[in-house]
Amino acid sequence: MKKLWQLGKTLCQAAVLVLPWPLKRWALQRFFGYQLAATARIGYSWVFPKQLIMDEQAAIGHGNVMIHLDRVVMGVAATIARGNWVTGFPKNGARHFQHQPERQPELILGDHAAVTKNHHLDCTHSIQIGRFTTVAGYGSQFLTHSIDVVANRQDSKPIRIGDYCFVGTDCTVLGGASLPDRSVLGAKSLLNHACEVPGQLYAGVPAKGIKALPEDAGYFHRTTGFVE
Repeated sequence: MKKLWQLGKTLCQAAVLVLPWPLKRWALQRFFGYQLAATARIGYSWVFPKQLIMDEQAAIGHGNVMIHLDRVVMGVAATIARGNWVTGFPKNGARHFQHQPERQPELILGDHAAVTKNHHLDCTHSIQIGRFTTVAGYGSQFLTHSIDVVANRQDSKPIRIGDYCFVGTDCTVLGGASLPDRSVLGAKSLLNHACEVPGQLYAGVPAKGIKALPEDAGYFHRTTGFVE
């Protein structure tokens, strides 16, 4: 019975996927209980977390896959472009992570936050991307889980990216890492720890503070996520 139920659910999701947006929006709210603002929009993407909240003008483009997530929250005008792979691991789904009852498999984007295209976000634990922050370019990886070789078990830690940050192309961000407000993570950098000083350029493998950024930089004072 469980397999039949899962098959029926998958078929229902596939049917919803190809609907034109007005019908898809109605079906997602009616049958999945999602909270979608009137101006929110989802393209042809496989987006079926347990809970989905999209504020005004929030948008998910085409070709994204978002699976095994408990929650996705997108603030005003937050965007996920196209071709992104966003995965999680549901709570109480298996014996993995039973030592972490506080774990939250979720993706939270603040107002005007943007994830461009062809990135991989592993939301086994929470990934929070702050207001007016851009995950730019291509091919960045946010990885919240790995193997604890000492305890010989899967383990996970959240990732926090602050407000008005810029993450360059092809970066790797590991569980437990954080980037403070108004910071830039240089292209191809590895962020594997919590950075504390805001307004810095961080870069390298592993990333470290390189220099202070001007407080009056225009990027840090935007009132809209769009950059000309």
